[in-house]
Amino acid sequence: MDRLIAIPTTSDLNPDLNPSWEQMAQCDGLPLLDPQLLKRQAADAHWALLHDQCIAGHCSLGWREVPPDPHTALGLIGHYNVRDGEAAQRLLDHACDQLAQQGCAIAIAPMDGNTWRPYRLLSQRGSEPSFFLEPDNPDEWCDHFRSAGFTPLADYSSALNSHLVADPLQRAPRLSAVSDRLYQSGIRVRSLLNPQSFESELKRIHQLALISFRRNLLYTPISQAEFIAQYSQIQPYIAPELVLLAEHQGQLVGFLFAIPNLLQAKRGQPVNTIIIKTVAVLPGRVYAGLGNLLVAHVQAIAHQQGYTRAIHALMHNANNSTNLSQRYAQTIRRYTLYEKIIKK
Repeated sequence: MDRLIAIPTTSDLNPDLNPSWEQMAQCDGLPLLDPQLLKRQAADAHWALLHDQCIAGHCSLGWREVPPDPHTALGLIGHYNVRDGEAAQRLLDHACDQLAQQGCAIAIAPMDGNTWRPYRLLSQRGSEPSFFLEPDNPDEWCDHFRSAGFTPLADYSSALNSHLVADPLQRAPRLSAVSDRLYQSGIRVRSLLNPQSFESELKRIHQLALISFRRNLLYTPISQAEFIAQYSQIQPYIAPELVLLAEHQGQLVGFLFAIPNLLQAKRGQPVNTIIIKTVAVLPGRVYAGLGNLLVAHVQAIAHQQGYTRAIHALMHNANNSTNLSQRYAQTIRRYTLYEKIIKK
């Protein structure tokens, strides 16, 4: 027999004091989320599907702190995990019903609260192995959402430049002209000088990211504390020379964050690949072409460090980053974010 059970998600959630959480945590099947994660991410609801006393699926719902839309009310389905297609159908139908009861007209999935956290599904795996910090999911999860009536809202991709060179500006006269113009304007690019100053640099990067990304699809701001907490988790794996900062008269106007593909070492392979994870530049004509220049610079630095490949990770296909990447790289992976009309 199947049962849907609401799990408390309030700030006073405590697995030691809350019997329902304690009882659910003792069930067989899929593991529950860490209750501290639910506290920090403040989902509005979290539901688990129980089948014969085994957890067959669970997901969180959000309808309060969601991306603003001037035309309709959005609801989010996140922290998604299911055992099989039958459980997926039951859980997703219930999730959509719950969001509709809260006044939501469209369900967006999967998204763990906002686009700063995990969201979208890997939808075309390709032949390239997984890379460090890449999201992953069973291939059949896309079928779960399509079977439940969801359709693609946005497409994303990762691409591979398999041949880094020492001086890409020599092969790109137009980019060389951009470099000269930016330099004459007083813009300087440097690597992260001192890993000990990482947190103070993150505060500057956070302010830039809020401005640079505010026009992105489904954008919502993130607090400085959560931003720093996210990046601090991967600080031990950072190669400072692969973090680039562009400054203009003392102001941070662009940054690029890249990291070695440490999953190669885990597979017993030499680490010959970097992952370009984030590129952000302030708006304005004076900074036109700075994103391209940062990518060219970090790939040249990586070549000097002995890397031979660069992955341009998780780009929204409608953004300029994809056009930038196409100059160097070939698509190796695709991802999809889904939506469903649940209330007219």
